[in-house]
Amino acid sequence: MRKIVEIETRLFLRDRQTSIFAVVFPTALLLVLGAIPALRTPDPVFGGLRFIDGYASTLIVITLAFIGLQRVPQVVATYREKGVLRRLSTTPVHPVRILVAQMIVNIGAAAASIALTIAVGRLVFGIDLPHNPLGLLLTVALGASALFGIGLVIAALAPTARAAGGWATIAFMLIMFFGGAYLPRFMLPEVINAIGEHLPPGVQALQDGWLGTAPQPAHLVIMALVTLVAGTVAARTFRWE
Repeated sequence: MRKIVEIETRLFLRDRQTSIFAVVFPTALLLVLGAIPALRTPDPVFGGLRFIDGYASTLIVITLAFIGLQRVPQVVATYREKGVLRRLSTTPVHPVRILVAQMIVNIGAAAASIALTIAVGRLVFGIDLPHNPLGLLLTVALGASALFGIGLVIAALAPTARAAGGWATIAFMLIMFFGGAYLPRFMLPEVINAIGEHLPPGVQALQDGWLGTAPQPAHLVIMALVTLVAGTVAARTFRWE
């Protein structure tokens, strides 16, 4: 298992465009937004906070959505299409280990990206460290597992790697829209915000964990249910070849 994780890590790093985007892009976006003086000025619209303070949670949405809905289904579907999983099924190394290794490597990449965002936000712009780190950690874990579960469902049902990429892109764009990545959440209609609060990876729960006291239990329960349902569907529909 350690060897498989090591190999998957090397493959992840070898794909430089994906690895750099996954880990560095959210922080780069924070630096670009933070360079705009108006976004570093406290505003009553944000409850006396700055725009970049409230947008920090959306950067986590970007990280988890890209890794869970762009990379995971594409890689897994490619492995199946190229026969990697079928070949492994004839060896003592069960192909499910590949899926476990994928989860480990991608969760590690997400953790590195989030840690970099928090560190740069604090050191460069003075953004508060998470007020409720345990709540934020729990939300990230549930949000990541929910999105990875959805990604595996896409990988399981898509007939080809190309189809998996197309389906995953649609899901990615929807999550990004409802998560406030394209338009700030204060500019979105209330109904859109309400939907986004309950969709993985839980942008409101992330914001509560970062700037508030604790995420709302309902948001966490919904992400746990999505994880359970998506994981069950993926397990029952996944084809090794």
